[in-house]
Amino acid sequence: MRVSSRGGPVVEPVVEPGADVVEVLVGFAATVRAAGVPVTPDRTAAFLAAVAEVGVDDRDGVYWAGRSTLCGDRDHLRPYDLAFEAWFTGRTVRQGRPNPYQRPHATAMASLGDVPRGGSEVEEQQETVRAAASDTEVLRHRDVGELDDAARDEVRRLLASLDVRQPLRRASRRRRARHGELDVRRTLREELRRGGEPGPLRWTTSGRRPRRVVWLVDVSGSMAPYADVLLRLAHTQVRAAAERRGAGSARGRARVEVFTIGTRLTRVTTAMQHRDVEAALKAAGEQVPDWSGGTRLGEVLRAFADRWGQRGVARGAVLVICSDGWERGDTTLLAEQVERLHRLAHRLVWVNPHRGKLGYEPVQAGIAAVLPHVDDFVAGHSVASYVELMEVLAGA
Repeated sequence: MRVSSRGGPVVEPVVEPGADVVEVLVGFAATVRAAGVPVTPDRTAAFLAAVAEVGVDDRDGVYWAGRSTLCGDRDHLRPYDLAFEAWFTGRTVRQGRPNPYQRPHATAMASLGDVPRGGSEVEEQQETVRAAASDTEVLRHRDVGELDDAARDEVRRLLASLDVRQPLRRASRRRRARHGELDVRRTLREELRRGGEPGPLRWTTSGRRPRRVVWLVDVSGSMAPYADVLLRLAHTQVRAAAERRGAGSARGRARVEVFTIGTRLTRVTTAMQHRDVEAALKAAGEQVPDWSGGTRLGEVLRAFADRWGQRGVARGAVLVICSDGWERGDTTLLAEQVERLHRLAHRLVWVNPHRGKLGYEPVQAGIAAVLPHVDDFVAGHSVASYVELMEVLAGA
């Protein structure tokens, strides 16, 4: 029996001729994500590149490649170890407890220890891993409006694996803590209970609650190549918030609202709450009468501010407006309404698909009118820009 650098025995994996190494590695990354570790497409690509460097024949090397690229926190190590043992050995995690992870089928099992070093098979596998990592990295930066059907399917898979975190706000209630501000009331009560004898100090800190996020997605004709992907991105955040609420976490009580804008305003939040993204988009499409139509941003944003602004969902929320800024109406009205929403919202983020393209300048009348009232002006044309957008929202 061999002993790994982690101090435990190394269980040799099952050897399956013709196994798809890339499929197994990507499947393992998905298993780690299912175990609770926020594995993003960037981390998966880094994992594939790291394995290509250490070689798939080095089991310990694969373990440390995954641990250093897929884990970003100390709390991720235990779920990662369990997922690694379950995926590559199929063993039960604890004696008498069933394996909570799905073991890969025999045809998908990779040999991570039995392939001879230096052989042509290893070199071919490493080249395959490098090619897959390279293709994924290239796809992350491609314009989603110019992709074919196969590439769009891959983009949808990448969107589903994004690390979605809700922005947090300071809660009105305080909670007990080991450090922070002195809780005078609790400290005095403890001393009175002990008859005036001094004792340990009690501390308190401010709690954190999720902040509401409101999406306004432009579905006009000029935004047609991006509207579907942006709604899928909004659905990812809706489902993430719903799962936290379902888990009973106080951090998941704030809702994510979704509206479409074009020639009119349509609330599609209920439709986007479907667990399946395809069913959600189909239900939303049945409610939106102006898909691929014209644009009256100023009038639509005024309708949103009048109905959902002052005492509605926009107040104190992170407002995400996804639009290229093409306005057929008066840009003065558009600027006034964006300024109004900026005063109501906690933060206003404008997502423009043309923002990240080479040579783009925000000189269009609509964009030039709203930029002074926008907190964050971000791109929205590629998977990489959507990762950046999620980071902006999480830190808002």
